[in-house]
Amino acid sequence: MSEENNIPEGAPEGCEGSCSSCGVSGCGAREHAEPQKYQPNGRSDVKKVIAVVSGKGGVGKSLVTSLIAAELAKSGKKVGILDADVTGPSIPKAFGATEQPIPDADGINPIETSEGIKMISVNLLLPEGDTPVAWRGPVITNILHQFFCEVNWGDLDVLLIDMPPGTSDVFLTIFQMFPVDGIVTVSAPQELVGMIVGKAVNLAHSLKVPVIGLVENMAYFKCDECGKEHHIFGKPQGAEIAKKYEIEAVSTLPMDPEFAAKVDAGKVSEYDTDGALSPIIEAIEKA
Repeated sequence: MSEENNIPEGAPEGCEGSCSSCGVSGCGAREHAEPQKYQPNGRSDVKKVIAVVSGKGGVGKSLVTSLIAAELAKSGKKVGILDADVTGPSIPKAFGATEQPIPDADGINPIETSEGIKMISVNLLLPEGDTPVAWRGPVITNILHQFFCEVNWGDLDVLLIDMPPGTSDVFLTIFQMFPVDGIVTVSAPQELVGMIVGKAVNLAHSLKVPVIGLVENMAYFKCDECGKEHHIFGKPQGAEIAKKYEIEAVSTLPMDPEFAAKVDAGKVSEYDTDGALSPIIEAIEKA
């Protein structure tokens, strides 16, 4: 790549360096041109971007994102959440956030929770919380670009991206175009979920994005009368999955009715994880 004009090496005569919009077939230079990563606007200093992912839905990824954000904020970190689950956003509900972001001349001002966590989500822009979002891929990609590049994030130690489930269009967009420093993957004890987590981990590796931690959610239920742990969904497999895919940090979370009650009440920050997420928090700080 030429430093003077950004023209890829081996490009044909007349090339302007616009590989993403170029229609010339058979141009070998296009295959080697690296896409330009999105950058936050001038009013944002985002030191670290961490994506929270899962290979499938229903494992509590958004709730894990909320807990990680709350734990980081409690430790004194300046935290933001970009809700990239555009068609199924649930982050605002967990924090009881209802106000709408307000734009100004420089961009969009995210809302800020009472804990100081900054947040942007499609659900904060809709007239009602249950208004459906039925958008095709290009529209969603444009929204994600705006959420990262046109939001006035200010000074953040960590920006968490709550990803939609799966490894399709949004996954590729964010991991190719966002400056992601690492991912935390969320699983449940079933063997099937472990296999699907592997798909997300392997895709992240192929895109050269580090996997810094695994959270096994709903690993057990602890009886409030006898204190015994019951494995409702089978024996926890988080440690085995982490070993298989060489993930160093592992945390397990229980099935806890109090957790669900806190989320429904919009008070997820009040939930006490009792140090369960400490390995993940430490891994994020080191990433």
